[in-house]
Order: sequence, then C-alpha cells, then structure tokens
Amino acid sequence: MTFIFKNRTHAGQMLAPKLANYAHKPETIVIGLTRGGVPVAYEIAIALNLPLDICIVRKLGVPGSEELAMGAIASDGVMVVNDDIIREFHISQPILDAVIARELRELQHRERVYRGNLPPVNLVNKTVILVDDGIATGSTIRAAIAIIQQEKPKSIIVAVPVAPIEVNQELQTEVDGVVCVITPEPFYNVGLRYEDFSQVTDEEVHYLLERSRARFAEV
Repeated sequence: MTFIFKNRTHAGQMLAPKLANYAHKPETIVIGLTRGGVPVAYEIAIALNLPLDICIVRKLGVPGSEELAMGAIASDGVMVVNDDIIREFHISQPILDAVIARELRELQHRERVYRGNLPPVNLVNKTVILVDDGIATGSTIRAAIAIIQQEKPKSIIVAVPVAPIEVNQELQTEVDGVVCVITPEPFYNVGLRYEDFSQVTDEEVHYLLERSRARFAEV
C-alpha cells in the first residue's frame, strides 16, 4: 500500500489547486468537518484566501463496532441513517435512540469548545466548499450536506482527498460539485492513504478556527 498523503496538512495542499477557480471569490466559504476535515479545510482556505468555518457531525457507530457508521447526526438534530447497516446488525430502536442521545450530547459539548460564544457563519446564498479528510460510507458527509442545505446556500461543493469511486459518483448527483484527489480501487479505508492519520485534537480545531478568523479580521 502506497501512502499518498503525508498528513492532513499535505492533503489540503494537494486538494487546494483543484479548487483554484474559487480563489478570492466573494460569498464563498470553506467548511471543515470536525475534527479530521478541519486541518485539510484550513490549508484550502489559506491557499484560496477564503474564510473558514466548521460543521460538527457525529458518527452513529454500531455498538461494539463503533468505527462502522450506521448513520450520523449534525447540528440541530439533522440525521442520516443507513438502513442497510441497521438491518444487517439488527439494531433495535431503543439502541439507536441511546446512541443518538449520547452523540447529540457530545455534539453540543464540542460546539461550545470549538466556537466559544461565536455564532456560525451565515451561509445564506453562499458557495460552500465542504471539506473532510476522506469519505468511506458517505454517512457523515451526507449529514453535513443536510445541515448546510437548511441554511439555504447558493451551492455546495464537496472536496475531499480520498473517497470510494462509487460514493464519489453518488455524491455528484446530490450536490453541485465533487472534487477529489484520488478514488482508489480497491478502497479499504481512508487512513491507509495517509502516512500520519493521528487523531485531530479539540485544541487544534479551536486554534485553526481562531487563526483563520483572526486573519480575516486583520484585512
């Protein structure tokens, strides 16, 4: 297996040139999915001279196999559920409800940690470049798309370093554009394409968001 990306910073730097048409565009904003998508999104925002904000989405992991997503939940309770996974693993409604409640509490906590008292950026009539560090099943990115669509943006562009080719193709019918560096076959998982795929900390997310906002406040 050959690594493509040294780390998330490198992935963002490789992804940014593919989005060069959006550089310096007014009413355009880069949104990073927390936590892993934020370092990637930060590099894109710097390269394109665009503001950065975050979208907090929590995966609904299958109990006992938490890395496997049976869905995802985003701000305001917007949720995407994978019915196939739920049927396959015989997930009852009470179990699903318990996972949802736990992840919603964590989501609300992270919102306070990352933003402090600062509100989210207004996305009405904006072009949104939605960034993650990679896509596996697509549940998380779809939850993020759902919450962003509620904000009435002008358009949504999904930008990721790596994704399965079939998910990439499906998303192209759901948003206004998809930009991806690689779509390897066989896919395996996102982390195998990174030399360093260590977990992003809450402190790093807060720091990058504050740093981006400070940069635009100086302009």
